[in-house]
Amino acid sequence: MPLSLGELAPFFIAPTPSNTGFVFDTAAGRFVLLLFLPQEPQAAVAALKILAAHQHLFDDVKLSAFVVLRDRDTVKGATDKTGLRWMFDDSGKITERYGPGPHWLLLDPTLRALGAAAIETPDGLFAMMQRLPAPGGHAGTPLVAPVLTAPRIFEPEFCQALIDLHAADGGQFTGVMRDAGDRTVMVMDELKKRRDVLIGDPDLVAAITERLERRLYPYIKQALGFTVTHIERFLVSCYDADDGGVFHPHRDNTTQGTAYRKFACSLNLNAGFEGGDLRFAEFGPATYRPPAGGAVVFACGLMHEALKVTKGRRYAFLPFFYDEAGAEVLAAYRARTAAPPGVAT
Repeated sequence: MPLSLGELAPFFIAPTPSNTGFVFDTAAGRFVLLLFLPQEPQAAVAALKILAAHQHLFDDVKLSAFVVLRDRDTVKGATDKTGLRWMFDDSGKITERYGPGPHWLLLDPTLRALGAAAIETPDGLFAMMQRLPAPGGHAGTPLVAPVLTAPRIFEPEFCQALIDLHAADGGQFTGVMRDAGDRTVMVMDELKKRRDVLIGDPDLVAAITERLERRLYPYIKQALGFTVTHIERFLVSCYDADDGGVFHPHRDNTTQGTAYRKFACSLNLNAGFEGGDLRFAEFGPATYRPPAGGAVVFACGLMHEALKVTKGRRYAFLPFFYDEAGAEVLAAYRARTAAPPGVAT
């Protein structure tokens, strides 16, 4: 069945000419036009001519176009460029999930269906695209990301102690999680530039846990209706302007080894830096910054980014929270992959 109005588009990873594993759901935050190209050459050429005639619409800010190719030979020499990407669907699984037959599909900035058209008759859909508002105005009403801002979780002296811990160590650059077959592994890429220090001192871990249990968990229960029973990683991080510290748009629970994560927590340890705020582009251009010692808590399935720090250093404590149901998912993953109990992924 093709997607109906308001239905969330299936997420997928696909190769493009410039990326062997483009994560489609990171395209959220702008309008997206998907073209499921016919394999019949004459029909494919006709559709591509229509797309080319409207190329001025596609800027990767307001609107992007993605052409899904079942057969790479249908378009020889295809190259990605601003506003346009070619996605190779060699197995046909992506096309199958989006409904039968070639067609055009317009998605809103949350990647929910906004309009569709048969491959031969997209005029009405392109007329709609001419009238689209800025991505942040797609709902017709002001949007606020569904996040919880919780001040006064760590006191200033405790924040400074964690900053000093990071400064004494210096931290290491760490990668991002990617699926490789039936396992989830860490890979280094340009998505993230951040130095991390993992806390091993049991007394410090206990002190952090006590503060979270007394000051943050009850607030999460009250505001988000979620009972935290497990915490993943006691991690102090630094986004340094000298490093180009940044974490580009991503989601925190989309791999096999991270599916158990329910909520992310971004707890700032200092102020005085520039940049580094959180942004949830599916809900508009607004940015979010908790005060020093305060946290922003949000569902791991939300696309988010930590903007580049342009001056100074942003220190943060960055755990993930989950519950008993999540613990069962994690245990099943570890049993299936023989991952050590002390390693989350």
